[in-house]
Amino acid sequence: MSDNDLGSRFDALEIKVAYQDQAIEDLNATITAQWKELERLGRLVARLEDQLREAQGAGPQGPEPPPPHY
Repeated sequence: MSDNDLGSRFDALEIKVAYQDQAIEDLNATITAQWKELERLGRLVARLEDQLREAQGAGPQGPEPPPPHY
């Protein structure tokens, strides 16, 4: 192989690595954003579970009485 062929192959590899580095950075940013969203949703679910437990505890303990029109 000539030096010119090796140089062009080397350049192509450098370009490929640069694109792969950018793709990895983009994927990392996406994963980080999704992780933060999962944490936020987990906190929201926990808060909703607490509110549901409180609402269930505040309601009447016995069976619900029939409506007045019965």
